[in-house]
Amino acid sequence: MSVLERLPLPVQFYLQPTLEVARALLGQILVHEAEDGLTAGIIVETEAYLTDDPANHASRGKTMRNAAMFGPPGIAYVYQVHTHHCLNAVTAPEGVGEAVLIRAVEPLEGIDLMQQRRGVTDTRLLTSGPGRLTQAMGITLAQNFCPLTGGKLRIVQGAPVPPEHVTQATRIGIRQWQDKPWRFYVTRNPFVSKR
Repeated sequence: MSVLERLPLPVQFYLQPTLEVARALLGQILVHEAEDGLTAGIIVETEAYLTDDPANHASRGKTMRNAAMFGPPGIAYVYQVHTHHCLNAVTAPEGVGEAVLIRAVEPLEGIDLMQQRRGVTDTRLLTSGPGRLTQAMGITLAQNFCPLTGGKLRIVQGAPVPPEHVTQATRIGIRQWQDKPWRFYVTRNPFVSKR
């Protein structure tokens, strides 16, 4: 079945507890239909950010930058770090600032376009990391607040990853609560950013 025929994950999916969403996103498919072409990849690495978490952008309250994190659930929260963009799926009921960072995908569609955007030919370097995947898939601040439940940028149903193929680990690149095992990835997948 083509990615264009697959149904987007419903809003109810994003209303599950955020850690469950982070785990359940593995194996689902991120799709972006941009003006210059279609790209898609299987989600292979995620990180959860919860309300009482000091590493969470929403932990100090709502601002212009993090407003998307407060909902509604199932929208994109895109933010910029230096020259890179990071894509998050907003979770929890509206008004609760929680989200799941999409850290890596396994390229599925539009690999030539991804290579062109990234300026690399090695497929393992296309989408293994949050900044790489947004560059490869043409995701920018223009996609902030976009509904992931339908539209040009969406997450569609893929294949669930069995528990024995999932590794739960600590998050990367944060200064606080580094010991929380809130990162999930597909064990031994070559596109995971860091093992």
